[in-house]
Amino acid sequence: MDNLLAAAAAALMLTALWKMWRARLTMNRLERMLDEAIEGRFSERRFDESRLSRAESRLAHYLSASAISAGHVAEEKAKLQSLIADISHQTKTPLSNILLYTQLLAEMELSGEGQNCVAALEGQTKKLQSLLDALVKTSRLETGILTLRPVSGPLLPMLEEAVGQFLPSAAGKGISLTLTPTDAVAVFDPKWTAEAVCNLLDNAVKYTPAGGKISVRAVRYEMFCRVDVADTGPGVPEAEQPKIFQRFYRSDAAREAEGVGVGLYLARQIAEGQGGYLKVSSKPGHGAVFSLCLPTG
Repeated sequence: MDNLLAAAAAALMLTALWKMWRARLTMNRLERMLDEAIEGRFSERRFDESRLSRAESRLAHYLSASAISAGHVAEEKAKLQSLIADISHQTKTPLSNILLYTQLLAEMELSGEGQNCVAALEGQTKKLQSLLDALVKTSRLETGILTLRPVSGPLLPMLEEAVGQFLPSAAGKGISLTLTPTDAVAVFDPKWTAEAVCNLLDNAVKYTPAGGKISVRAVRYEMFCRVDVADTGPGVPEAEQPKIFQRFYRSDAAREAEGVGVGLYLARQIAEGQGGYLKVSSKPGHGAVFSLCLPTG
């Protein structure tokens, strides 16, 4: 009896060990399949009727379909990149020529009505030029044609360059534009972050009345750095604050000002594209503060 029990126990132990060995082989094979799939070199190795073989076959078909789909996406992306480049190239020369001829017309002796028409033509051409530039930049970002490359660095040089571009236009309106010196460091793409800050400054100069103030400063925190562009303009009603970051949105109060409603949308896309965000704090009649938050590490 004891011998029978010992034999049964040994048989059970051997069966358990055999099942563990089979399970380990199966797990190893699955891990190999997944590793090869991740590395892009997966291929079917067994062609039997086992469940694992069928899983290999299904995985191979899935990866093949994914590769074809990825190829189509890459092809469409290349076509879109070419289209955007063509639009950008083909529209530059005609718009530049229109502006040139408009300036030549303005130098001629025209009636008052003629001068008004020339001024309107020049304004609309510049608006169209600005719209096309913004759309090309936005499309390149959205499609991944242009990739943001954030690096760790000081914010001050980028902010000084951006503010310097708007000092003449601010002075022309009698607006005080100041930048608070800072030693803040963040992780950001200098070129595209400057583009976002310039869009914020452009809006601030447009909507701040003569004699107003615009200030730029950077505030450091442990996990992120915040760049504030504050103005003394009319402010943004609370109901409109979520809408102003939408593409082409223009509030009724902003209809008379220049612009196409893309600047804030593009600035938010740039912020989010490098792990940051853009927000606004404002009350009507008390100006607005646009805050561009960037990671520090």
